Amino acid sequence: MKRLKKELLLILISILFFKCENISKTKEIKLGHALNMSHPVHLAVERMAELVEEKSGGELTIKIYPNAQLGSERESIELLQIGSLGMTKVSTSIMESFAPNYKVFSLPYMFRDKNHLYKVLDGEIGKDLLDQGSKFWLKGLAYYDAGSRSFYAVNKPINEPADLKGMQIRVQASPTSMSMVSALGGSPTPISWGELYTALQQGVVDGAENNPPSFHTSRHYEVAKYYSLNEHTMVPDVLLISTKVWDRLSEQEQQWVQEAALESVELQRKLWNEAEEEAMRVVEEAGVKVNRPDKRKFEEMVRPIYENYRDEPEVYKLIQDIKNK
Repeated sequence: MKRLKKELLLILISILFFKCENISKTKEIKLGHALNMSHPVHLAVERMAELVEEKSGGELTIKIYPNAQLGSERESIELLQIGSLGMTKVSTSIMESFAPNYKVFSLPYMFRDKNHLYKVLDGEIGKDLLDQGSKFWLKGLAYYDAGSRSFYAVNKPINEPADLKGMQIRVQASPTSMSMVSALGGSPTPISWGELYTALQQGVVDGAENNPPSFHTSRHYEVAKYYSLNEHTMVPDVLLISTKVWDRLSEQEQQWVQEAALESVELQRKLWNEAEEEAMRVVEEAGVKVNRPDKRKFEEMVRPIYENYRDEPEVYKLIQDIKNK
């Protein structure tokens, strides 16, 4: 009996050791973003997490923290830089403060249409830009579609650039976005996304600019009843991983993460298109007056912005390369 008990005890210890060894082998990457759980980006990163777990046989997992639980976009980037957060999704507009060449995405009317955008993102230009944040500890893995940004206003429609004169327009903390609004005659006002609803409601700003799903899910359409689809920019989102976290992964683990990120892009683009259609249906049913102004008038007003980059040869060449794609 004593021998049997001893053997059983050894078996139990072996089982516990095996389980602990397996647990210790499991690596977890934390991913934080500022969007809600119904957003196409959240659904895409959920799929990415599933793929990573499948590919790794459970050895590598991604835990997702939505709704800005771990901070705003800028705060998440700063956490990535010190390695306290593994991954995040941010607008490429935010990235221009860290990797200057990203500013080309915020330039107005840079892309002819969505096919042109995808051609750039999926090609060598897009891949090169993904790597340019690495020296700032921010490695790009993939781009997510964030649609076209257009103006919306509280009190009047924006049919042409002259309508923006004297209007306070909320923009992201992006020098390029601010230059665009100024060129069109408006007064750019950087305000955090979380404070914008109240700012519109209280008249701190007269309007803002964003894509249809963001206009919808933020409920800004409750106070801004005019949406003018001038589609001045197509600013994609970018999925980032901290180089401090990336460098701790084996080559095989890096491959799993990269493959899963790219595979999630197709799903995100499909969900995004569906979200755009749903958003337009909801806001119009809620009484928002949607107009489609002549884009050429806006494009003509902002064309001189491109020439401002002649003093930045690398950026200016990038602009020309994208335009010629």
